[in-house]
Amino acid sequence: MYNHVVVSHLDDAEIDRIFHALADATRRDIVTRVLRQEESISQLARRYDMSFAAVQKHVAVLARASLVVKQRSGREQLVHGNPEVLHKAARLLDEYEQIWRHRADAIGDILSEEDE
Repeated sequence: MYNHVVVSHLDDAEIDRIFHALADATRRDIVTRVLRQEESISQLARRYDMSFAAVQKHVAVLARASLVVKQRSGREQLVHGNPEVLHKAARLLDEYEQIWRHRADAIGDILSEEDE
């Protein structure tokens, strides 16, 4: 029942892309930065101890997951966050939490019946 609700607003491929992208600390940091303020890939590359190409690859993973949006402005690629996708991911986790709470409540009910 709960899985049906989850599938209705995110398909499995989207879920895989989002959580794969967020599984990396550098990518989570990039998302945090570009949610606060749009930055170019050059600006982002100066913040990390890695090559420009490596930062581009991280941004590409985030863009495939729709967590960030790239937009060309002259010679630069500007990156900004996409809070809507984060909201969908949060909603998915909330649904999983509801499943867990339902099970925990059921276990609590069983234990209280045994005490009576």
